[in-house]
Amino acid sequence: MEIMCKNCHQVFKGHYCNNCGQSAETHKINVHFLWHDIQHGLLHFDKGILYSLKQLFTRPGHSIREFIEGKRVRHFKPISLVVVLATLYGLLYHYFHIDTFNHVQAPNLDSVFLNEWFATHFSWVTIASIPIYTIGTYLVFRNQGYNFVELFVLNTFKAAQRISVQLLTIPVMIFLNHTSHMQQYTYIMYIIGVILIFWTNIQFFNKISKTRAFFLSILSHLIFLICFFIIIAIVLLLSGKF
Repeated sequence: MEIMCKNCHQVFKGHYCNNCGQSAETHKINVHFLWHDIQHGLLHFDKGILYSLKQLFTRPGHSIREFIEGKRVRHFKPISLVVVLATLYGLLYHYFHIDTFNHVQAPNLDSVFLNEWFATHFSWVTIASIPIYTIGTYLVFRNQGYNFVELFVLNTFKAAQRISVQLLTIPVMIFLNHTSHMQQYTYIMYIIGVILIFWTNIQFFNKISKTRAFFLSILSHLIFLICFFIIIAIVLLLSGKF
């Protein structure tokens, strides 16, 4: 049966317009439509965020490799996923006045300002750190058949994975807030983040042995740390804080 598209007036057959891609079914706008739109458009619950997060904590490396190779329809877009999770984390961090910098002892550094700035810009800080992670990954795993952008996608998903853990531990952060134990918490979260990175890399780079992938992951992370501290030192020098 031929259908006239309500968007571009193209006559077509099938479920989607072959000219503009609009669905042949345009439901009446009602409460059901709004709920469906929230699910698909805002959070994409049915085959987006929840699916991607489940994959990142059950078979992270395999699912990311499949995404890069083209199996993408059920996944939430990686950068969008990071932005959504990082924004949520930043809002909660700000709302509960969480302070993870109270243990920082450095001259000319205002920990209150630093903490507020971190909460406000967490999303951007997270995204900005992804290329730095990717530099290390690319230099170490460049012979595994992936280009820089593909490895950027890998590190974007890994960033979403780490933020998800931080979101789950928000109650712990609230409980430990403004206590001496917050420093230990940050160390533990860092270790968990590194473990997740190594686990994902070992699964993702499945053409090499797990032992080799593990040691290359250590080297990759060391390169990241060197690049990170160089950038921080440059920023502090330029701002006159160091």
